[in-house]
Amino acid sequence: MSQHSSRRVVIVGASLGGLRTAEALRAAGFEEPITLVGEEPGLPYDRPPLSKQVLAGAWSPDDVTLCGKADLDALDVDQRLGCRATAVEEGRVILGSGESVPFSDLVIATGVAARRLPDQPDGERIHVLRTLDDSIRLRDHLRRSRSLVVVGGGFIGAEVAAVARGQGLDVTMVEVLPTPFARALGTEVGQRCAQLHLDHDTRIIVNALVTKFEESDGGARVTLGDGRVLEADCVLVGVGTSPNTRWLSGLGVDFSDGVPCDEGGRVDGRENVFAVGDVAAWHSPTYGHRHRVEHWTSAGEQARTVAHNLAGKPPRRNAVQAPYFWSDQYGTKLQLVGRPDLAERVRILEVPDKPGSVVGTFWRSSRIVAAVTFGAPVVLARYRPLVTAMASEEDVRATESRLALWPVR
Repeated sequence: MSQHSSRRVVIVGASLGGLRTAEALRAAGFEEPITLVGEEPGLPYDRPPLSKQVLAGAWSPDDVTLCGKADLDALDVDQRLGCRATAVEEGRVILGSGESVPFSDLVIATGVAARRLPDQPDGERIHVLRTLDDSIRLRDHLRRSRSLVVVGGGFIGAEVAAVARGQGLDVTMVEVLPTPFARALGTEVGQRCAQLHLDHDTRIIVNALVTKFEESDGGARVTLGDGRVLEADCVLVGVGTSPNTRWLSGLGVDFSDGVPCDEGGRVDGRENVFAVGDVAAWHSPTYGHRHRVEHWTSAGEQARTVAHNLAGKPPRRNAVQAPYFWSDQYGTKLQLVGRPDLAERVRILEVPDKPGSVVGTFWRSSRIVAAVTFGAPVVLARYRPLVTAMASEEDVRATESRLALWPVR
């Protein structure tokens, strides 16, 4: 490391995106000082297992760390773990302690927070799930519970519901829309996800607005807009996320839907500020607009691109990869690649010799924009390059023919 350098990269956010940026900087030969600021005090950890293996008790907290203490020390970064960034001013980040950390270049990797409903209390029986502490607290509560209400028909709620049913709890899922998972997957594929839960005796209530939460020594009560009251030992609220951008108001940028970035991760109007991961809305040359991608693989890809650009290499745009996501529910692996939200129509196909395994393809005009598979990872791998290229219907159907996929309708 340079002994007398005026350059210092400060990375705020010590989860996947922030850690991978620091690692990629050092791998690219960057020898200047790096400071890594993280709100949580422990080592950086992986979030996808929090609603799966950790919640089920199959993995311990140590199993989800992204690096060991020795590995983090070997990066030779100034570690500010357990420190919350509260503001950014010209050339410095302000911490909750009042200390300021100067930077020449800033990387924003603060991710997202679990969204809360109006008047949602912070109680012992009503949970959200975003952090490792959230997961451990919910895990311990499920172990001494007999019933669970999940508010929100999205993937976090679905994975928690699946874990709870596997432990024998009575589970009720409440969704404000007519179909669970419709926001992420559309109505037709969402119905198939919902059926997976119904097949495992999860009760689903749709078109239901939650108006009130209550706690007592004996449990929790969730009141719906039609007056129905659901009682349970435990409640999880899984209604999406919000970008952690409040601390960034000093940059003078519109953060209404995350941190707006160009194709290389540079924040609009800020030559020396970058963003990666769930908080970042990168411009996509493929889709022609900015979009936040809350997916594990995207955070790593963006971190490598930003590190390359910060290390003084020839400017690089993010590799053109379709967003990828997976979910485990009742032993079925659901995998998604692409942007279902762009679709105008959907086709459902069956996978031969695999009962219950299906594929959903999403189309905009005559181009494929997304694919989802239920219990068919090999098939998903064949769709991935087609979705990345937004391949024509003719090319996609040729692949489907070779795979002997059969349209359900």
